[in-house]
Amino acid sequence: MKPAEPTRQRRFGRRKVCPFCADKTLYIDYKTPSMLKRFISERGKIVPRRISGVCAPHQRSLQTAIKRARIVAFMPYSSSTAD
Repeated sequence: MKPAEPTRQRRFGRRKVCPFCADKTLYIDYKTPSMLKRFISERGKIVPRRISGVCAPHQRSLQTAIKRARIVAFMPYSSSTAD
């Protein structure tokens, strides 16, 4: 017989609120890389919305803004550190 495994408890934290829905003065623009850097990981990847807490419509516009900022060279495509 196999011993019973202890059950894992799921952690349900507080639901994250979209910063763009909460603060109407914030807007997504590709020309503000300082604001866009909050939604990029240290490796240069776009952070998913389950981690960042951004709603779906704002995540889509955030994604296009980050991609445009990369094309115009306001932001790097990857991290600056070499492995």
